[in-house]
Amino acid sequence: MDRLRQRADFLAVANGPRISGPAFVLQSRRRDDDGPIRVGFTVTKKIGTATERNRIRRRLREVVRRTDHSSLMPNSDYVLVGRRAALSRDFAVMLGDLRSALDRIARRSSKPD
Repeated sequence: MDRLRQRADFLAVANGPRISGPAFVLQSRRRDDDGPIRVGFTVTKKIGTATERNRIRRRLREVVRRTDHSSLMPNSDYVLVGRRAALSRDFAVMLGDLRSALDRIARRSSKPD
């Protein structure tokens, strides 16, 4: 699994489906290539100080790292937009939130248009 780092990639994912949760918003996008799954993390300055934003990003990275990668769709990009609740939310609950959000995104993308 790779990381998203370029702004253009983040903007492309922002146009895809999104699932909102208390600790984060999950955005996704299917790609047409055979590249690896890529994940990006972002936390806006409205959320808090740099220390708080970095803590949120670290927690989100760890949640993704501990998630079963078979629940991620191949050839896809994901962005997790952190929210302030990620600071105080129980880690196990956040892990369940991510699994649920990935499941909802997968069901949404498998529906016929």
